[in-house]
Amino acid sequence: MVLGDRTIDLGRELLIDGRGDIVPLRPRAWLLLRLLATRAGHLVSKEEIMDEVWPGCEVTEDSLVHAIGDVRRALGRDRLALRTLPRRGYMLAISGNSIARPDLSIAATLDGSDLGDPPTPSAMPRLSIVVLPFANLGGDSEQEYFADGVTDSLTTDLSRIGGAFVIGRNTAFTFKGQSVDVREIGRQLNVRYVLEGSVQRGDNRFRLNVQLTDAQTRTHVWAERFDKPAADLLSMQDEIVSRLANTLNAELIKSEARRAERSLRPNAMDLYFQGRAFLNKGVTPAFLARAKDFFVRALALDPDNIEAAVAAAQVDVSVGSSFMTDDGSVHFRTAESALNSVLLRAPNHPRARMLLGAVQIRTGRAANGIADCHQALALDRNLADAHGFIGLGKYALERGEDVEGHIQDALRLSPRDTRSFLWFMFVGMAKLMSKTDLEALDWLRRSIEANPNHALSHFHFAGALAMMGDSKEARSRAEIGLALDRSFTIRRYRINVFRFDNPEWVASLERLYEGMRTAGIPEG
Repeated sequence: MVLGDRTIDLGRELLIDGRGDIVPLRPRAWLLLRLLATRAGHLVSKEEIMDEVWPGCEVTEDSLVHAIGDVRRALGRDRLALRTLPRRGYMLAISGNSIARPDLSIAATLDGSDLGDPPTPSAMPRLSIVVLPFANLGGDSEQEYFADGVTDSLTTDLSRIGGAFVIGRNTAFTFKGQSVDVREIGRQLNVRYVLEGSVQRGDNRFRLNVQLTDAQTRTHVWAERFDKPAADLLSMQDEIVSRLANTLNAELIKSEARRAERSLRPNAMDLYFQGRAFLNKGVTPAFLARAKDFFVRALALDPDNIEAAVAAAQVDVSVGSSFMTDDGSVHFRTAESALNSVLLRAPNHPRARMLLGAVQIRTGRAANGIADCHQALALDRNLADAHGFIGLGKYALERGEDVEGHIQDALRLSPRDTRSFLWFMFVGMAKLMSKTDLEALDWLRRSIEANPNHALSHFHFAGALAMMGDSKEARSRAEIGLALDRSFTIRRYRINVFRFDNPEWVASLERLYEGMRTAGIPEG
């Protein structure tokens, strides 16, 4: 099939440019292009594309958006031939074409049955994983239901991770009860990671063991063990799955970032994972600048990369929220524009929806922001950070008594979350405003213990310590904060902080400012 200066050779499964050179396409993008080419001039629904291009896999609609972007870039100046029919599907619009019929003797197999050679690392989806059926080491039926339920739920929940490619449960369950070699599993299913687990009951407790393995090297990436009372296994399933999904999200990002660092020619997703790894380290000007650089580079290589666009917006939200600039509103406006653009392309992207809510909370629209965060949770029940932002929204609405409950909801889903230091700070600030000073100190201390790389937590802690008479420790904490962000001033805090109507909360803020001065934080 000839399309402008491109030739789609269905027989050799190649896209060739006008000079006769092969145009590189990732495997799923090729499958998408081939499907559209064989149905040229006809609408192909999203559902049909998902069934044909990702058979037996649980993936989000973002994977389709990424593949569409890949195909459009490969088509070059004829990219507009790939038309989007909103809420219906896609169509390759052509005229005057000739189709090269497939030569089945040389066409590559599309279902993974040709296993002569393992897939090359570059051909594998970046963050690809199969959740093998959890083994029931006890034998009773209730435990069997629980093991299968955890496998099912994890398969679904991991597919919500940005950029994830997850093998569907029907395929995964064909390996149930078998002794498996993870490298062979990775080769058969074309995935980088294999997650295995087991459930064992003893007396009135049960133990769940889980491990994540790199299928190419057979090395263990991460392992965890849960010991729980066995009173009602099924009622604890959602909590355990949520904790596993959130922990795996962080571990997979860390692993992919390490892999990307070794790449001589990083692509957009390599750069994205490296940026996410810096975001997970903490909220300092240095870390955020490094993260933003990776996301900008990723978008330069792939302007349609939704995950990089969302992550870049998160950097702007963090800069504005952490008082790293005199005019945080500039960063909030930039983030809001980027997130609205993402949601036009991927309206069900939970993190984009949550971050839009965070922007609204920080810009005087807390009720709307809380509603957006609830919508994000409806899209991804494991999005612990959305509970954290709802807590911040309640703080913005001067409902300090409600904040801790929402943070506890976040911690239930992800007790060791990379973002928990922010959640602890939200509670600490709510306690300060309500003059529950000792509790405030405890929460702010927990924030710093969870991640010392957050200047604002040190400044709040320093101010609170000084308010309670411990000026020596307050000065020490202020110095640590200023080492992380030397541009911070009380004046900057004043002009960017939430505006409260409650006179008691306004008075509490004035006490905090005075504490910051005592701690040695510059007035500015």
